[in-house]
Amino acid sequence: MSAPTSAASDRPAAIVRPSPPSAFARRPVLLIAAGLGVLLVAVSARYGYHRDELYFRVAGRHPAWGYPDQPPLVPLLARAVTAVFGDSLVALRVPAALFSAAGVVVAGLTAREMGGGRRAQPLTAAAYAVCPFVVSAGHLFSTATLDLLLSTTIVWLTVRWTRTRDQRLLLAVGAVAALAVNVKYLAAFLLVGLVAGLLVAGPREFLRRPMFAAAALVAVAGLVPGLLWQADHGWPQLDMADAIAGKADFGGRPGFIPFQILLTGVLLSWLWIYGLWRTFRSDHLRTFRFLGYAYVLLTVLFLITAGKPYYLAGLWAALWAAGAVEIERDGAPRGWKWAASVPVYAVTGVVTVLLSLPVYPVARLADTPQPAVNADTAETVGWPRFAAQVARVHAALPPEERSKAVIVVSNYGEAGALDRYGPDLGLPRAYSGHNGYWYFGRPPDTYGPAVVVGPETVAGASYLRQFWTDVRPVGRVDNGVGLDNQEQGKPIWVCRGQRAPWPRLWPRLKTLS
Repeated sequence: MSAPTSAASDRPAAIVRPSPPSAFARRPVLLIAAGLGVLLVAVSARYGYHRDELYFRVAGRHPAWGYPDQPPLVPLLARAVTAVFGDSLVALRVPAALFSAAGVVVAGLTAREMGGGRRAQPLTAAAYAVCPFVVSAGHLFSTATLDLLLSTTIVWLTVRWTRTRDQRLLLAVGAVAALAVNVKYLAAFLLVGLVAGLLVAGPREFLRRPMFAAAALVAVAGLVPGLLWQADHGWPQLDMADAIAGKADFGGRPGFIPFQILLTGVLLSWLWIYGLWRTFRSDHLRTFRFLGYAYVLLTVLFLITAGKPYYLAGLWAALWAAGAVEIERDGAPRGWKWAASVPVYAVTGVVTVLLSLPVYPVARLADTPQPAVNADTAETVGWPRFAAQVARVHAALPPEERSKAVIVVSNYGEAGALDRYGPDLGLPRAYSGHNGYWYFGRPPDTYGPAVVVGPETVAGASYLRQFWTDVRPVGRVDNGVGLDNQEQGKPIWVCRGQRAPWPRLWPRLKTLS
């Protein structure tokens, strides 16, 4: 790939100002968005809840300005959705599909603001729509789903401001940022990256604008309640960040760039990489060079802090747009014309569906590559059966013990599953010391037996004996389809002889992961 003649010249190239945007390619972009939305809704009821969705159902009934593992907005949305539309899986997932479809439109609008016309806008929108990370996130009601839309919107508004200098857009960025930091604190890093990119590459005039100060105040006002909650509870989010970094998902630091290629689609990842390169080389994209610097600076930051590759997802649409705009203007680089063709998009879309969505019979899922590629899929299988197995253990207790028995499980997904399915099985409330669930309350001091799920193997008996004198495994969790997920094979225990009242034991069960 060679630089344009102006870039290769010995004399400094004049900055090419962005031209007024073309008309919005409404029909193709909206059709792409609608196609993604319809597909996500069509498969929304397959398999079952993800553990995070089960957690959000319960967390929304315990409203707070924060939780140890997240800000408050997504649990509150879960509560609103279930209150208005009913407590069902589809009710939760339709908003996720709408968020993802809206992201397709924002991606197309980003290309428009960067000078893209009727080819660049659909190229960008379609790259977003077939992106494996976008499709996987859009299938679930999760923080990632809404964070992706809001982060992409922040970048689009910033791009639009650099073209128009309409100061009201700065305030719009602040308002969206105030929402975004209440979905994931990660949004603050994107804002820092964008500001740093603008300071390095320009335009820097935003610093002199009163609307920028107002936008900063709005964003900070959105962040303050969550920070106060964190401070009041000993900053658990920092411990949570350490736990996430220590897990080394996605190959850790060595996998940071390679996994971005996988998450954006191997065949189409070249488009955002090309767009990133062109933000530094193209005179036509000089106004948007801050995007390239923002990406580089955030990449360095997340490599240092052991962040995850999808932390940069808010910038992907703009980088796809930069690549698409250059292709529309000057054609694809030599030898890469095929990579912007309909067949490449179609193949990427098909592969994304096969690896990301619940399209296989659940009994055959374990025989496909999907659980290995997209571990979230495996976490949506087996929850009703899990609840039934716990219910059988509880029902087998002698009547005099059953009335005083408590249920303690190892993570919020298990507790959320028992909250969803347990009442119909005659189960009492389940308790867990995991993440936010620890704050939802401890078991009552009945001094009856405890039905306990986890630790992972029977070797965990030594851990349980810190809390009970008589610890006996009575069964194992089995999802019935041989799928290796976090619950498969976990022992179910009956524990008797509680060693101390729950006010003394409960702090020792507090875990973050």
